Amino acid sequence: MAKIIAITNQKGGVGKTTTAINLSAALAVLDRKVLLVDADPQSNASSGIDFENGDALKGGLYEVMTGACKATDAIAHSAVAQLDVLPSDINLVGVELEMLDVQNRESILKRALAPVVDKYDYIIIDCAPSLGLLTVNALTAANSVIVPVQPEFYALEGLNKLLQTIRLVQGVNPASGPNPELSVEGFVITMYDGRTRMHSQVVEELREHFGDMVFHTVISRSIRLSEAPSHGEPVILYDPSCTSSVNYMNLARELTDREAKA
Repeated sequence: MAKIIAITNQKGGVGKTTTAINLSAALAVLDRKVLLVDADPQSNASSGIDFENGDALKGGLYEVMTGACKATDAIAHSAVAQLDVLPSDINLVGVELEMLDVQNRESILKRALAPVVDKYDYIIIDCAPSLGLLTVNALTAANSVIVPVQPEFYALEGLNKLLQTIRLVQGVNPASGPNPELSVEGFVITMYDGRTRMHSQVVEELREHFGDMVFHTVISRSIRLSEAPSHGEPVILYDPSCTSSVNYMNLARELTDREAKA
């Protein structure tokens, strides 16, 4: 059964989608069967990775969540062996409005993914940069959360708001939320520039505040990483030897090592 990980941060521009795409690809290179779910109406994860978009696809995440098609009919193969994609488009914006009167609306995504959970080792969900109903659905479906964090002055303030939302989903004290088993897998530092004193200070503060919850692997700022989406490729295909490819492979290994030790 797949481990479902939501990649989320309500703050935009922190490398959330970049991490979802490239961690998924790195896990696939490590011979894990991976499904990348694009749960962001901006659909950048869908456009940032090539997939087979033939007549066989009956829809995307919008159609899956509204019941117009099954998840199995909306999943496409990517150019990376072992990596599949459940894409989205701008129609996904309408899901939040259409879910308002649906019973157990926070669990729609979890129910939609249930038929494919046994087919993968990991399901990575790229969340919207908000704390709305789509993100709550992703957190309800997930086993754990990875939070990309850009090393900047307001990083901790934004994290506190996200952790409040996670606690609501958990239903802590008492554990009566829609997903009491949800855990924080960890915080991953993105867009890191070791030449910048502030970056080093923020990373030190994050490690001091969250300890082992912060991944040891740091994702460095890289031109190659920012170029890769325009070619529809994860960076590990675009430039396998660049620093960012090494970073994401190390992150994938750190994640799988944690699983092995658990």
